[in-house]
Amino acid sequence: MNALSLVLSLLFLALSWLAPGALTAFLGLAALGLTAFARAPQNLRGLNLALLTLGFTLGLKLSGNTLGLIGLVGILVALTTLRLPLFLRLLLGAAILLISVPLAGFANTFVFELGIQIGIYAAMALGLNVVVGMAGLLDLGYAAFFAVGAYTWAIFGSEQAKNFMKGNFPLPGEYMYLFMLIAIVTTAITGLLIGLPALRLRGDYLAIVTLGLGEVVRILANNLDHPINFTNGPQGITPVQRPPIDWFRHLMASLGIPLDQTTDYQLFFYLLVLLMIGLVVLVNVNLANSRFGRAWVAIREDEIAARSMGIPLLPTKLLAFMTGAAFSGVMGVIYAAQRTFVSPESFTLLASITILAMVILGGMGSIPGAILGAAALSILNLDVLKTFSEFVRTSLPQIPSQVDPAKYERLVLGIILVLMMIYRPTGLIPERRHRAEMEEEA
Repeated sequence: MNALSLVLSLLFLALSWLAPGALTAFLGLAALGLTAFARAPQNLRGLNLALLTLGFTLGLKLSGNTLGLIGLVGILVALTTLRLPLFLRLLLGAAILLISVPLAGFANTFVFELGIQIGIYAAMALGLNVVVGMAGLLDLGYAAFFAVGAYTWAIFGSEQAKNFMKGNFPLPGEYMYLFMLIAIVTTAITGLLIGLPALRLRGDYLAIVTLGLGEVVRILANNLDHPINFTNGPQGITPVQRPPIDWFRHLMASLGIPLDQTTDYQLFFYLLVLLMIGLVVLVNVNLANSRFGRAWVAIREDEIAARSMGIPLLPTKLLAFMTGAAFSGVMGVIYAAQRTFVSPESFTLLASITILAMVILGGMGSIPGAILGAAALSILNLDVLKTFSEFVRTSLPQIPSQVDPAKYERLVLGIILVLMMIYRPTGLIPERRHRAEMEEEA
C-alpha cells in the first residue's frame, strides 16, 4: 500500500507535466486519498504530499483546470489533520498558499477569484464559528453583519454619500484600511443591538428572531433609497473605490513578478484576504484558550450549569455575538472594494445559511473545520456546479433549462447537511472536545 501511494504520486507528477488535465487531476486526488488514509511512515507521507503539491501546481499552471485547486485544498486538510513534522506542515502550507495558488492564478485568473471568495467566506465562517460553534447560539441572520460592513465602505467609498451629506466623495481608496477598523466598530454595535433582544431567547426562538432581524437589515438596504438615498436601493452602489497599489506593483516587480491590469488587484486582494484569515485564526485561537472561550463552551454545553458557576449569560453571549459580527464586517469592507459593487442581493437568507452550512460541514467549534467547510462549499457553488452545468448543457442540449445543475445549489446544500447529520454529525474536522467524546464512545 505504501509503495502504491508513492508510485501513484510519481505517476501523477509525470502526467501533470506531460498531459495535464481533468483525468490527471482525478489520478492525483486518488493518490491523495490513498496517502491520507493508508497507514504510512511520516517521512513517506510527507514525500507523497510534497510530490502531489508539485503535481497539482503544475496541472493548474499548465492546464488551468480548477480540479487541481481541490487537490491543493485537500493537501492543506491533510497537513492539518495528519501527524506530520511541524516544519513540513509550515513549508508545504506556505508553498501552496504563496506559490502554487498565485502561479495558477497567473495562468487562470478565475483561480484568484475563487481563492478570494474562499478566503472571505472562511473568515466569516470563523466568525460564525465563535457564535454557533463555541457559544452554541444559532444565528440565521449572520449575513446582516456582512452587509453592514460592505455598505459602511461602499457608501463613503463612492459618490453615494453626496446624496445625504456634504463633502468630497468618494473618499480616496487609502481610507479603505481605516474603514476596516470602522466596520469592526459598526458591526459590533449592530451585533449588540440585534443581540440585546434576541439573546434573551434560546434554541428555535433565537434562530427565528435572528433570521427576522437579518432580513430586516437586508430590507433596509433595499429600501433606504427614499426619502433620503442612503443605499441606492436595489440598484446597488457602484463604483466603490479600491486602495491604490502602486507600492504593491513596485514590490512585486522588485521580486521579479511583473503584474498587469488583470492580475494586480487580484493578487493584492488574495494576499490581503490571506493576511486577514491569519489574523482571524490568531484571534480565534486566543479566544478559545481564554476565559471567554471557556465561558462560551460552558454555556454551549449547559446554560444552567454555567449560570450556577457564576457566568453572566447575557453579557457573555453578547460578547460572542459582537465578536462574530466584527469578523464579518471587516470582510464586508474587503468584499465591497474587491467587487467595486454592493447590492442587497448579496446578503440574502441563503448567504447566512451557506455560511452556517460551512461551519456545520467543517465541524462546529473547529477552526480548521470552518476553513475547510468554507473552501469545500465555495468550490462547490462557484466552480463544480457551474462546470457541471456547462458540461450538461453542451453534451445534452435537449435537456430543459429547469434541470440545470447550477439552479440546484440549495438542493445540494440540503443534501450535504442531511448526510452530515446522519453520518458525521461532528463535522469533517471535529473540535478536540467532540473528537474525544467520539473516541470514548468508540
